[in-house]
Amino acid sequence: MTDVNSKPAITQAMIDAYDEYTHLTLDRRRFMEQLTRLAGSGAAAAAIAPLLAANSAQAAIVADNDPRVKGEDISYPGSGGDMKGYLVRPAGQTGKLGTVIVVHENRGLNPHIRDVARRVALEGFVALAPDFMSPLGGTPDDEDKARDLFAKLDPSQTAANGVATVAFLKRDKDGNGKVGAVGFCWGGGTVNMLAVNAPDLSAGVAYYGMQPKAADVSKIKAALLLHYAGLDDRTNAGIDAFKKELDAAHVEYTVYVYEGANHAFNNDTSAARYDKKAADLAWGRTVAFLKEKLA
Repeated sequence: MTDVNSKPAITQAMIDAYDEYTHLTLDRRRFMEQLTRLAGSGAAAAAIAPLLAANSAQAAIVADNDPRVKGEDISYPGSGGDMKGYLVRPAGQTGKLGTVIVVHENRGLNPHIRDVARRVALEGFVALAPDFMSPLGGTPDDEDKARDLFAKLDPSQTAANGVATVAFLKRDKDGNGKVGAVGFCWGGGTVNMLAVNAPDLSAGVAYYGMQPKAADVSKIKAALLLHYAGLDDRTNAGIDAFKKELDAAHVEYTVYVYEGANHAFNNDTSAARYDKKAADLAWGRTVAFLKEKLA
């Protein structure tokens, strides 16, 4: 007898298919066809798909009304127009603080990334989560629409808006003039590119982010902390070449690979891919690194 309350079995092949879908190489129809083949039926695929995806209804680790932080939606000058963002400060702060840019995944500025920004603020930083989809009207509520819009982003404009975000935080009234950045997935790659383009960036933390072009690595001035998931073959293929260029350019960096973890292991709203042990370890290292470099 089948237990109707049991969770369906999720295989690594299913997770890999979802990763391919989220990175624009599969459309949703083809993803569901592939998932149906892997799951054995359309009904099983329909049950598994929500477990692979992020759940925006998942409770935040730091609630948006947590009295320990103060968050607000803002607009600030980008490279060619206003940028939208979510700015969070610790409540009752004293003295000047390091500032941190929190860069979203390829679904835009969603509730999960707002939660991460509050977590950063709770550690004693001014945190700003920019909406890098601002040039296209901002992050839509529908994640599939957000995914499709990402293909229309101009990488050079994104880089310029990142540089403008660094400049904005350097002038923040509560900031100490030092700016760091932490990003996840697309945001991890964006942090790497921000390090290339923003010489004023003091520290960059990239979670499973694609590496910049080899010719650009010598431009990096920031110290880097690079987190990778052991099962993320697509992203990990560029690690060795990146390390070689970083060494040649004498860039300060540390690489951690979390064995057995999947791409997006830090995203606690995705039941299938979240790895609490890896996420907690990486987060502790991230906070310590930012506190050291932005003091």
